[in-house]
Amino acid sequence: MPSAARSQTVVSAPVTHTDFPGTGSARVFVLHEGYAREEAGRERVGSTVTLILDGDRVIVVDPGMVASRDGLLARLAGRGPGPGDVTDVVFSHHHPDHTVNAALFPRATIHDHWASYAGDRWISRDPGDFGLTPSVRLIATPGHTAEDISTLAATPDGVYACTHAWWGPAGPAEDPLATVPTQLAGSRQRILAVATVIVPGHGPAFRPDALTPR
Repeated sequence: MPSAARSQTVVSAPVTHTDFPGTGSARVFVLHEGYAREEAGRERVGSTVTLILDGDRVIVVDPGMVASRDGLLARLAGRGPGPGDVTDVVFSHHHPDHTVNAALFPRATIHDHWASYAGDRWISRDPGDFGLTPSVRLIATPGHTAEDISTLAATPDGVYACTHAWWGPAGPAEDPLATVPTQLAGSRQRILAVATVIVPGHGPAFRPDALTPR
């Protein structure tokens, strides 16, 4: 990490389910429903891309692989903002299928597990939880990777969690690509303690129930 960046450290504080609101002012829209499948012998992977609106913040979570960039931007415009209106981009982790289209949003500050990036500024913070707005928080949820974070958004209808702790509604129960699988169950429990809707990395949004893999 550049030494100059260390002088701009932002200190994070732990966020527990007891201090995150059950409702809030955010609005959540899935712009692209993710998938991971084979078609005609070819592997196809798409990231779930999510738009969160809260006050003057326009947040895009995981702008990764999609079949059509033009289609993604058209769905964004259908909700009002243009690419230049996006204020924040969040990477749940650094796999390319969740990050490759970040440059579509040239004015956005990018956030990951331990820093924010604005232009040529590297703004460090302690790894852990970080509030973007009173209704939107980034929380540490290692499992798929050691650096995974989930984005919690408190809406008038409950809390949405954009996360790779699940690929889709069925889990899988054990992530076949997890680099720290022993931490996945704890991260899932942390998310389930507050979230009413899960927006998974490669599948449709779902409401967790007794069959949701823990």
